Amino acid sequence: MTITTANLGFPRIGAKRELKFALERYWAGKSGVEDLLTTAKGLRAKNWTLQKDKGINVIPSNDFSLYDHVLDTAVMVGAIPAAYGWKGGPVDLDTYFAMARGSQGGGHASCGHAEHGHGVPALEMTKWFDTNYHYMVPEFTVDQAFELTANRPLEAFLEAKALGIHTRPVILGPLTFLKLGKAAQDGMSPLSLLGRLLPVYAKLLTELAQAGADWVQVDEPCLVLDLSDAERAAFAHAYQTLRTAAPSLKVMLATYFGAIGDNLAVALKLPVAGLHVDLARAPQQVAVLIDKAPADLVLSLGIIDGRNVWRADLAGLFKRIQPLIEAHGHAKVQLAPSSSLLHVPIDLALETAVDAELVSWLAFATQKLDELALLAKAFDTGSAQANLVFATSIAAANARLTSVKVHDPLVAGRLKQVDAGMLKRTSPFAKRQKLQQQKLRLPLFPTTTIGSFPQTADVRKARSQHAKGALSYVDYQAFLERETEQAIRWQEEIGIDVLVHGEFERNDMVQYFGEQLCGFAFTQHAWVQSYGSRYVRPPIIYGDVSRPKPMTVSWWKFAQSLTSKTVKGMLTGPVTILNWSFVRDDLPRSTVCKQIALAIRDEIHDLAEAGAAMIQIDEAALREGLPLRRAEWKAYLDWAVESFHLCSTGVPDETQIHTHMCYSEFNDIMPAIAAMDADVISIETSRSKMELLTAFTGRGYPNEIGPGVYDIHSPRVPSVAEMVELLDKASEGLVAGQIWVNPDCGLKTRKWEEVKPALVNMVAAAVELRTGLERRRAVNS
Repeated sequence: MTITTANLGFPRIGAKRELKFALERYWAGKSGVEDLLTTAKGLRAKNWTLQKDKGINVIPSNDFSLYDHVLDTAVMVGAIPAAYGWKGGPVDLDTYFAMARGSQGGGHASCGHAEHGHGVPALEMTKWFDTNYHYMVPEFTVDQAFELTANRPLEAFLEAKALGIHTRPVILGPLTFLKLGKAAQDGMSPLSLLGRLLPVYAKLLTELAQAGADWVQVDEPCLVLDLSDAERAAFAHAYQTLRTAAPSLKVMLATYFGAIGDNLAVALKLPVAGLHVDLARAPQQVAVLIDKAPADLVLSLGIIDGRNVWRADLAGLFKRIQPLIEAHGHAKVQLAPSSSLLHVPIDLALETAVDAELVSWLAFATQKLDELALLAKAFDTGSAQANLVFATSIAAANARLTSVKVHDPLVAGRLKQVDAGMLKRTSPFAKRQKLQQQKLRLPLFPTTTIGSFPQTADVRKARSQHAKGALSYVDYQAFLERETEQAIRWQEEIGIDVLVHGEFERNDMVQYFGEQLCGFAFTQHAWVQSYGSRYVRPPIIYGDVSRPKPMTVSWWKFAQSLTSKTVKGMLTGPVTILNWSFVRDDLPRSTVCKQIALAIRDEIHDLAEAGAAMIQIDEAALREGLPLRRAEWKAYLDWAVESFHLCSTGVPDETQIHTHMCYSEFNDIMPAIAAMDADVISIETSRSKMELLTAFTGRGYPNEIGPGVYDIHSPRVPSVAEMVELLDKASEGLVAGQIWVNPDCGLKTRKWEEVKPALVNMVAAAVELRTGLERRRAVNS
């Protein structure tokens, strides 16, 4: 019997980033809604056809999104905050994109935040589990009502059906949707809304069944998290309700990103026809399923890694899952990726400039479909012929294992020489702070930015021309120097206290460093969605990491030579470089991270030697690497903090070390953040209205903090009053000497016409706080 292959989701963005360009044309007013929707429809058709041509038996639909699938779910069920002006019924794209990106005012958004008169901000955004994909956080109120505004899964199913392709619709499960959301009022649990939400899901599924859908994929990745007894009990109630509503529709309950663990008993008792398990991240589940899976349950085996780009060891996978397939039967098994392929690039065939040997070790989304087909073929032909089917895979694995490109004994030797003295600053923070204040002489509420300034069309054009050889090195350097000098002069003009050089020479905060480090490879077209139209090309760490020469020192020295004000040295930290790369899978991640840390340590040493008084080490991704199960947190945080220490501690006390983190929940990892002992940490807080700052204020955090007052992921320009209000909230839990004033994140993706007024307002807000503080002190004296 032929074994079934299935896919859980395919990248939305298009092989040539068609969705990005269509969205940005639409947002800029250069095209209409029909052009955007036509592009989206074409991409869906290409994705479905590709999967059919690759021999995938179970093809997903409704895995496409114009921005984010969690936002799609919120809009579909009517979880739309009142600020967006929605009055019920179908939701237009203006409302949808206002929730995603904010609105500057006018139209439907004019009702929002009237006290400021500047439209409505976007929903809060955070990381999707432990990936680098961002989702929009649903907001719920105690009087929350739900309604099916439009049955998008049904529309996608019928769209594919019209093309002759029978699909399995994908929806985000009700428990995960509620768990990912946030309550607008204190003391409210989103789970309490389950009874109101289930009728909407029941109607959705009923309409799918009536239209001819036989299966539906319901994603409940929260089943790999630590769940409370109440949450586990809610699963039984929810899925019995949905089964009753649509008894003919078979549910494939999809879990991914880890082991189901102690939630397995709950999952196996649910009235569903199938269960998807992640065997790439949690291969130990094979033995558990052999022992415990009911005979009539269809098992979807997530054996091809949906999170990384390495070619699968097909022979090894065959041996691993063969006992499970023999025990459960071919008819009750599907072979699938571990998760949606959203998290990997689309097609390795586009990479014509990557080293051929490295290419032989890789598999992108399209190639992962081929791997599934090969595995199915091997199970059809039998184990005697399996090695013939896997011949190319076996050869690639052997070549990678012995390649001199991968292993550097000098790097391994240096790691062995790391000792305790390399893992701590010379003096405690209190002493360092006094020395730094004497050296820097900054005002209260000092203003700065996170590092990057807008990468304009001119900057991108110059970089492209230089890469193609149409702009000489000398002319390109002169262009970058002009851009840098203009940025320095403008910052001086508006009164920013600590300057940045703008990073015009950098393509990406990880790629820029990876291109100058040994052990990294880069692609031309391997784009992956981060959020909305923001795509990244993660580096591929294939070998041991080292730094051949300084990477940033010359640009810092040039920028500092232009001004008497302090210019920050700007670096990306080792944990973030690791977490925002596709990491080799033949070494522990902790070892790779420490290799990177030693390379960054060398750069910090050279910056300090050159005279940099302030060095920022961005660790935006520290929390996103946190394991999903609490029991595994300590091990990760120990080596992550150690890696930060390894790169940051070899400087004098007078050198102020900054770090930056964005879009993270900090409460649970505050001991680790405190242990990092950065002199200043800047964090995202504007979308959460300083809510994230409570993690620091409630713990008596002694070091200095820059709570972001400007949401850089939205085109909105916040007013001075908004920023002052946020800083006033920050001042309730922090003393004035702790607070820095800065945006949430780097400004690379914004436009100067947004950035300039926003930063002018930011400086004005800081001045207003200083003036108010001086008045209060004068009155009290």
